[in-house]
Amino acid sequence: MSSYRTVRKILYGQPFDMGGMPIRQPFPARGVEQIDPFLLLHHARLQLPPGKDMHDEGVGPHPHRGFSPVTFLFEGGIHHRDSAGNSQVVYAEGVQWMNAGSGLVHSERPPVEWQENGGIQELIQLWINTPARHKMEAPTYFPIPAENMPLLTSDDGSTQIRLVCGQMNGKTGPVQPLSPITACMVRMRAGANFYFPLPEKQEALIYLLDGELRSACSPELPLPAHHAVWFNLPGDGIDIKAIQDTRLLLVAGEPLHEPVAARGPFVMNTQEELYQAFADYQQGKMGILEE
Repeated sequence: MSSYRTVRKILYGQPFDMGGMPIRQPFPARGVEQIDPFLLLHHARLQLPPGKDMHDEGVGPHPHRGFSPVTFLFEGGIHHRDSAGNSQVVYAEGVQWMNAGSGLVHSERPPVEWQENGGIQELIQLWINTPARHKMEAPTYFPIPAENMPLLTSDDGSTQIRLVCGQMNGKTGPVQPLSPITACMVRMRAGANFYFPLPEKQEALIYLLDGELRSACSPELPLPAHHAVWFNLPGDGIDIKAIQDTRLLLVAGEPLHEPVAARGPFVMNTQEELYQAFADYQQGKMGILEE
């Protein structure tokens, strides 16, 4: 018999301005600095006007070290460039997974056709901490189009799941993360009910882009759009019913239980390592990206 996980905390995706870009951030927040190994979640839905210069949209060149910034595309597209020479566009229901490792500089811009014609771009960026033993490894980048991910569908077709990494219902996602992670992009029609099995040691959360859900463990509690739901351990999965058509991100990860020293674009284990990251970037050791 399945044991459902109970709801630990519901976190509102607080809207704020990130350098001129409107986003929502459910965490970090007061009382929840991280959900180990997840450090930060940003949700952005942007209306891009036509005829804009590339340098006026998206996020320009910036460095990272010590974690994986992962972008889940729900609508539109994004063009990734980095100082390691990668240049790739991923479109709706695709994922860009980058292990920043010892450091590199990258940018994330709308693709050319969105710059010319305008349109909607909707994404979630999730920062996943890297185990200490891997933080100074060479950076790696994985663009995963939707067609390269398993698509799981419920018997009645009301729930569709794109499996990015981890295992679910006999399928395995294409990404091999640096620590045990399960991640999937989900669409549920109103009235859909689905049980998501999860590894017992992995902390789990969902973020609702839109719609409304109810959880079997808290049937009286509606889970509205723009909220993250952090689930308790133990329990071998979560049971969800869609009250409205809903899109969500489900992620789970085994905690690292390591100290975190974070500032701006770098996530290390000690303040000394953090100071070194800034010094290395300023000395050009993470490379240079010219768009």
